[in-house]
Amino acid sequence: MSGTLYLIPTPLGDTALNQVLPEATRRIVAGLTTFIVEHPKTARAFLRQVDTALPLQQLTLLGLNEHTQPHELVALLAPLLTGQDVGLISEAGCPAVADPGADLVRLAHGHGIRVKPLVGPSSILLALMGSGLVGQRFAFHGYLPAKPEKRARALRALEKRAETEDAAQIFIETPYRNIAMLEAILSTCRGDTLLTLACDLTLETEQLMTRPVQHWRAAEDMLLSRRPCVFLLYRRKPPVCPQSPLPGRQCDPGAPRSGHRTR
Repeated sequence: MSGTLYLIPTPLGDTALNQVLPEATRRIVAGLTTFIVEHPKTARAFLRQVDTALPLQQLTLLGLNEHTQPHELVALLAPLLTGQDVGLISEAGCPAVADPGADLVRLAHGHGIRVKPLVGPSSILLALMGSGLVGQRFAFHGYLPAKPEKRARALRALEKRAETEDAAQIFIETPYRNIAMLEAILSTCRGDTLLTLACDLTLETEQLMTRPVQHWRAAEDMLLSRRPCVFLLYRRKPPVCPQSPLPGRQCDPGAPRSGHRTR
């Protein structure tokens, strides 16, 4: 019988574990002896806070990062296939979400290995929850292109998708490029498109605000530089006026409407 692959969330920044990880999660992590990690140094710092049952030097840390080749993933499953429980640790937040661990999780399912996600912080969901944007439909796009022309095209495509699909569009950026991303949004997107910036989530320095693009000012409202930040875009498609004889004519949002409203 194979072991269980535990997906272990980690804090989004310098936060006490008991503020972001439930006791049940910390207890499971403390009992494990083998971990698959992106960077051993940061993984050890996290495990030191967990107070593992074995000393750190006796724990087994197996590497998995963006340079890991597909054929190397099978070897990472070896302890699990012998019946040993293993923890997959993300650098920050939840494993396998904007994280190289997704390929390993899919492979584990293919081998009939039990996968158990543990409770912990997700910057993407926390940002969506706090944005006030549509939560029934959303898409996460990871990182957008860094080159200005391609980034502008990607932003226009997301803005259009947000309107046509009535869905929030979520993406992230490398912290040192946050200001460039904000400036690109301000120069590319429509003024009435809603933009949410969610920075330093779960930290004492957390800032989260939703405004129309036209009400943001580049780098003036938030100290974006070198802070983990989640960006969200959304614009509602104007309703078609049912009383209008002209196909596709938009309603005046201030005009009275008849009929019952349901939800």
